Amino acid sequence: MKKLIKGLREFKSSYFSTHQELFEQLSHGQKPRVLFITCSDSRLDPNLITQAQVGELFVIRNAGNIIPPYGATNGGEGATIEYAVEALGIQQIIVCGHSHCGAMKGLMKLQGLREDLPLVYDWLKYAEATRRLVLDHYSHYQSEELLEIMIAENVLTQIENLRTYPVIHSKLYHGQLKIYAWVYQIESGEVLAYDPDKHAYVLPQSQLTESDTEDPILNQFPNCDMAIRSPQNQGVASENFPIPHLSPEQRERIYRGSNHSN
Repeated sequence: MKKLIKGLREFKSSYFSTHQELFEQLSHGQKPRVLFITCSDSRLDPNLITQAQVGELFVIRNAGNIIPPYGATNGGEGATIEYAVEALGIQQIIVCGHSHCGAMKGLMKLQGLREDLPLVYDWLKYAEATRRLVLDHYSHYQSEELLEIMIAENVLTQIENLRTYPVIHSKLYHGQLKIYAWVYQIESGEVLAYDPDKHAYVLPQSQLTESDTEDPILNQFPNCDMAIRSPQNQGVASENFPIPHLSPEQRERIYRGSNHSN
């Protein structure tokens, strides 16, 4: 606690004092450009990895970056999504998972959580579609590789859940919203983004459109559009981060409308 209080003093005397005009503007309202949905894990800081300024990101954080399907619960995620898109007019959403995710480790052993962590067990059931997909189709992977696949698949599953919200469905249908799937690697500081056209996770820079190139949040990464593909599964892969193959039907279901008007 002493460290945090010291940090408060340093914030007020250094950062705040040199950004008074910014905070004066923020006191009159917020105009974030991106809804950033990610995990509560302390090792992932959305503003740090994107170098976004205060007021640029509207953030949802929870265990496992999970978005329950519309109508499944009256929790804060749905209300925050609705407010971000409808009231704040946000037109870009990022769902960001991360390596070594404890929630995804728990999802792999879901039944073992029922007694000791009943609330965690109930929450992770909203990612049951991820667990079932991975166990049914990727059982030949083991331990760390299986976890990495679970992490990557879960981001896509949560985008699928996100699309069940009426406000999201409407905005996508009219071409007024873009959704990005990211995975952050703690050990390398790298971010990979799923590209439905290349069927691969690639560096986010390669996904920028002409209108996006002036956005400092999405334009943080080196120029590179190389996707490293695995010959076995045709997904993106690296030495430490194999990504599985998705069927054309799943890709279409998740991404239809995210980059096109219908």
